[in-house]
Amino acid sequence: MDAREKIELPARRRIYLLRHGDVAYFDGQGRPFHPGTVPLTAAGRAQAEAAARELAAVPFDRAVSSDLPRCTETAGIVTAGRGLTVEARPELREIQPGRLADVPPDGLVAAFLGAFSGPVTRDTRFLAGETFGSLADRVLACLAELLADRGWKRLLVVAHGGVNRTILAHALGAGLAGVGVLEQDPGCVNLLEVDDGGRFLVRLVNHTPYDAAKQGLEGTTMERLFLQYRAGGHRPR
Repeated sequence: MDAREKIELPARRRIYLLRHGDVAYFDGQGRPFHPGTVPLTAAGRAQAEAAARELAAVPFDRAVSSDLPRCTETAGIVTAGRGLTVEARPELREIQPGRLADVPPDGLVAAFLGAFSGPVTRDTRFLAGETFGSLADRVLACLAELLADRGWKRLLVVAHGGVNRTILAHALGAGLAGVGVLEQDPGCVNLLEVDDGGRFLVRLVNHTPYDAAKQGLEGTTMERLFLQYRAGGHRPR
């Protein structure tokens, strides 16, 4: 091929997919807060501010988030001063856990630590609650709707760990089987590109602007949650 031959590169749009900043899901006694009401902690707000600085030069055309407070608060920090309305989407809510009281005491460790890392299928339930099939159906339907809108070139999406894992695994062609190997730390940034044919290119996964080397991030999200739970005095057998 003649090196001077003109070629037309694919047109791609960018999705900046963020996880909300840090929150506290348990009180000092290990009792769970309602997950639909928890706001960002001071650390979570600092993480969102770090993401805002990292993305300050990105000219977003549209912004959507889960309608839960921890996501709308994160999205508000990232889009502050841009004159951009954040659209709250209930379809992007986190996978819903059941009641911890319904999990057998001798199964709590496995339920927490294996929530994402074990074999994930459509019928797998998250902490005795919603199935991953239900999560995938609503999240990927929302994603398809967003992709059908040709009015944006750079889209901000702020959601949750399970939601982001589902989108990333879909983009990678791994399906639900890939959910367990994609960690999403608080306040992280992912970058996906998609062409007009719906083909994805994954450019960045789980980047944490506030701690790029992840020196202070050890363990998985579910491992950290379990430690919070046990810190309240719970001792599952």
